[in-house]
Amino acid sequence: MREFIYYSTSGRTSGNFDDLMQAGRLDIVCHTIIAAFFLSHNIRKDVKLHIILNGPPDPPKHIEFVYDKDLPISKKDIAGLLKRILYKYKKGIKSNPFPGCFIEKKSFMKVIEELKERNVYVLDKKGEDLYSADIKENPVFIIGDEGGIPKKEKRSLIKTKKIIPISVGPEMYFASHVAVILNNYLDRKGL
Repeated sequence: MREFIYYSTSGRTSGNFDDLMQAGRLDIVCHTIIAAFFLSHNIRKDVKLHIILNGPPDPPKHIEFVYDKDLPISKKDIAGLLKRILYKYKKGIKSNPFPGCFIEKKSFMKVIEELKERNVYVLDKKGEDLYSADIKENPVFIIGDEGGIPKKEKRSLIKTKKIIPISVGPEMYFASHVAVILNNYLDRKGL
C-alpha cells in the first residue's frame, strides 16, 4: 500500500464553502485526490490518502481516503464529497461518514508519529532525486501545498532521520502532478 499525506496550510475545516479557491485552496485538495486515485477508466486500489487541513474555523482536520468498492468517489464531484465529509465531522472521534472516508481532529505531526515505522519521504526541492533514491516497499510520501510544509514541521521531520527528503525534479510542481509522478514511478518499480 502506498500512502500520500497532503498538507494544506489554509484548507477550510468545515463544509461551509462555495468557492474552492476561496476556501483555502480546496481546489488543490480536489486535484490531489483525483491524481492519487484515478486512472483512465479505473481507480487505484493500492492508495491511501491523508489530507491535513489547517484552515479556519476548527483546525486541524485529518481526512483519510482508502479504496472501498462502495467509495462514493467521482471525478465530477470530489468537492461535493469533501464538503459532505467535513459536514459529517463528529467531535472527539474518528468517524466514517462514507465507505473509505474517515475524518477526525488530528494534527499533521500526530499522523506522522503514527506512521514513523514506515518508509516516509518528504517532498523537498533540495532532497535526493526520486530516480536515484532508494525507495522502499509500502512508502509514505508527504506533499505540501503551494506554500510547502511549514519550516517548523519540516525541521522536526528531517531531524528524526527516519524521514527522507526527496525531489521529483528541478522545478516546483503542482501537488497533484507530484502524486501522478510518484504513482507512475511506483508503478514502474512494481512497488
